[in-house]
Amino acid sequence: MRYVSTRGGMVPQTFTQILLGGLCPDGGLAVAESYPRIGAAELAAWRKLSYAELAYEILHKFCDDIPAEDLKALCAKTYTKAVFRTEAITPVKTLEPGLHILELSNGPTLAFKDMAMQLLGNLFEYALEKSSQRINILGATSGDTGSSAEYALRGKHGVNVFMLSPHGKMSPFQTAQMFSLQDANIFNIAVRGVFDDCQDIVKTVNNDAAFKARQRIGAVNSINWARVAAQIVYYFRGYFSVTKSNDEEVAFAVPSGNFGNICAGHIARMMGLPIARLVLATNENDVLDEFFRSGRYRVRPSSQVAQTSSPSMDISKASNFERFVFDLVGRDSELVKRLWSKVDAGGEFNLAGTPYFANVKEYGFVSGSSTHADRLATIRRVYKDYGVMIDTHTADGLKVGLEHRQAGVPLVCLETALPVKFAETIREALGRDPDYPPGCENLESLPQRFEVMDTDAGAVKAFIARHTGL
Repeated sequence: MRYVSTRGGMVPQTFTQILLGGLCPDGGLAVAESYPRIGAAELAAWRKLSYAELAYEILHKFCDDIPAEDLKALCAKTYTKAVFRTEAITPVKTLEPGLHILELSNGPTLAFKDMAMQLLGNLFEYALEKSSQRINILGATSGDTGSSAEYALRGKHGVNVFMLSPHGKMSPFQTAQMFSLQDANIFNIAVRGVFDDCQDIVKTVNNDAAFKARQRIGAVNSINWARVAAQIVYYFRGYFSVTKSNDEEVAFAVPSGNFGNICAGHIARMMGLPIARLVLATNENDVLDEFFRSGRYRVRPSSQVAQTSSPSMDISKASNFERFVFDLVGRDSELVKRLWSKVDAGGEFNLAGTPYFANVKEYGFVSGSSTHADRLATIRRVYKDYGVMIDTHTADGLKVGLEHRQAGVPLVCLETALPVKFAETIREALGRDPDYPPGCENLESLPQRFEVMDTDAGAVKAFIARHTGL
């Protein structure tokens, strides 16, 4: 398996060659040269596997340069009850026949990002030990990626983590999860701005080739291919959990900000998983919904990014979206390069009326958006009708998923996080506090350690250099 850039300017590389990196040298994203296809016999055999075994079977198709026994051991080390609090790893919660929630938030930070990030932490440590290298991770988070990355990499040999987040714009619980960590290799930087400003700083630093090489900068954001690959696994597991045979089709409803989660579903579908629909749900920041409805991809300036009660989706520039558009336009890297030259310059593109946009239906995508009022209504309805408490992002996914529900096709909504991470909105919706998982009761009262900075890539680079001595 080899990897190329969506913009065509990278010599094909192996999985381990791209594992520690972020953007490709040409500014594009790494993608597999082709997606492995899963036949009927293999799909049937996978139905019986444990989560760790299934993870190995899928991942070894994407990272065949890691010895099989080593990869099996990494998957077995990652996907355990000790880490995810349940043998099933991703159990399904059935609300009613044909309507399900796939639990993805049983990991250490109570968010779906743990599903990939826990594996990524072990992969990083493995690769760095093999090469006797060190790496400095630079990332940006709108809420859950940061804590998930930090919990996966805290104390890991050979790794420092520098995580940018929008100052004062995450929930108190999300903020406390990150800023309360006291590990010497974890550095939190609160940026005076929105998530897109944080993400722009990361891209600016990555585009400084000399600094990136000198500081050995790597990435854990959803632009990291290994994260996308690891997320493919739970689509297969979710499918097996709600069907009895591989002749059935399933629809997945996916809350989406950076497009990484649903991009994994797109790849699972391309591999042959019988997915009837991928239902993309946004909040008020509906850039992706606008594209799937109209063909227009219009990134908004930071001043127009709304601060909402589902803050992990308060994103205007969906960094993984480029991977999907690469497939949508027939893997024409020159066209992708031209489209993103407009986006990177603060502009937009419009594929309406082109043969490419007509392909959206062929890929199974439909979309919709959700508001704060929708969120409250969905949280109330699910709690009243099913006795189940859901978080704000999962509510967005369920609201839009139900709008696109097809008769006879099971609908699986991907859980984003546990409700405790968004207690203020839960109290508004239900008039009560969410339940705190064991060990999290006093998290928000712990001492916090972080730096506040302006939206300034130069200041961030100086901070990294100062703390690495390079």
